[in-house]
Amino acid sequence: MRLQPKAACTAVLFAALLLTGCAIPKKDSLSDSSELTLWRGRLAVRIESDQPQPLSFSASFELTGSPSDGELTLYTPLGNTAAVLTWNSQTAVMRANGATRHFESLDALIRQAVGTDVPVTALFAWLAGDNMTTKGWSADLTEHANGRITARRTDPAPLAELRLLLEK
Repeated sequence: MRLQPKAACTAVLFAALLLTGCAIPKKDSLSDSSELTLWRGRLAVRIESDQPQPLSFSASFELTGSPSDGELTLYTPLGNTAAVLTWNSQTAVMRANGATRHFESLDALIRQAVGTDVPVTALFAWLAGDNMTTKGWSADLTEHANGRITARRTDPAPLAELRLLLEK
């Protein structure tokens, strides 16, 4: 299936933003010698649509931070950087394909990218193994200890599913 450029961009952004909290932490030393949590793995996102085929996307990722301050890097199958998202309490920035886009918050970036809010705080809770409930979303954490998390959005439409396979 070949996605149109706008649909592909939306799928990439949706995946990136959903990923912003779904991984098992792995500690790494960073160059500034501060201890930050680093999550790594692969993700797959499927978004139901009115098209004959649902939109789908997969990528490798690295994530550091929290719902209020963090960075997410998505990689192509060849290991090249596809997009870098950074955010804090004042702004959210996406760098992809040589372009930089600024938003006033992570929520604004999510709304712009996919047309709906994503429960970032709940995603970070799921990451920590806490099956936090949030309207319209459910998470399956039964395989959390094995590095697998699945989250599904049923309301509002479109239906979406995020699957993560995490490095240990």
